[in-house]
Amino acid sequence: MQRWSPAKWRLWAAAAALAVGLLLAQRPPGGGFTYVPEYVPPPPDAGEETEFYFTRLAYRAETNTRWGEWSWMIDSPKAERHFIQGLRRMTNLHARSMEKHFQATDAELFDHPWLYVVEPGQWFLSDQEAVALREYLLRGGFLMTDDFHGSYEWHVFTQGMQKVFPDRPIVEIEDRDAIFHVLFDLDERFQVPGLQYLYSGRIAEMDGIEPHWRGIYDDQGRLMVAINFNMDLGDAWEHADFPPYPERYTALAYRIGINYIIYALTH
Repeated sequence: MQRWSPAKWRLWAAAAALAVGLLLAQRPPGGGFTYVPEYVPPPPDAGEETEFYFTRLAYRAETNTRWGEWSWMIDSPKAERHFIQGLRRMTNLHARSMEKHFQATDAELFDHPWLYVVEPGQWFLSDQEAVALREYLLRGGFLMTDDFHGSYEWHVFTQGMQKVFPDRPIVEIEDRDAIFHVLFDLDERFQVPGLQYLYSGRIAEMDGIEPHWRGIYDDQGRLMVAINFNMDLGDAWEHADFPPYPERYTALAYRIGINYIIYALTH
């Protein structure tokens, strides 16, 4: 067997240390935890205390998925950084320029009324996480889901959501619902594609042909879970500064996200 030289061992050790550093979760002073698959320098005011924080749900992925353990971090941090800039411009909300990440079982999550989850067609929720998420939502929290497509990912998503709310139906949100009118009137909604549209020419992904805006309500008629199915708002946020990506999709994606936040803060 060929023996490695000391220089080769040092190179391997350095590469391994870098990989471990990227994979390990680090808890910042502000709470939550952060994975950083793509380095983007934090904004100058990243540590500012504000009235609103963009919070993203961290979860374990379903086995044998195309994104593996990184599925919950898709589009981050560019998507939220771009979106927060638009939120600041189009509202008077004092929003922090840098995101936070939480597991469902993190106690600090209850300090934040709005939570975003990407690729829930890849998620796996433990019983403990499902109980914690149910309590969060029933106590006034709001969950926005995004970027999952087709029958298989819908099946995976509903398996997890049924653990959270086994007794509450998922329904189509009516056009007259306040969430579509709380700030922007969103009567003219359409399917928002991911970046793949520029290369494939297809708006839909997999067999997710028709876009759906679905939800789960509490006993008082408050929308707790807003389900954006067969669309990719996160890509529209992430690529807001990419000229080939059509502006009409980004504009709608911003307005949907902002309406959801204002709804979550006022209902």
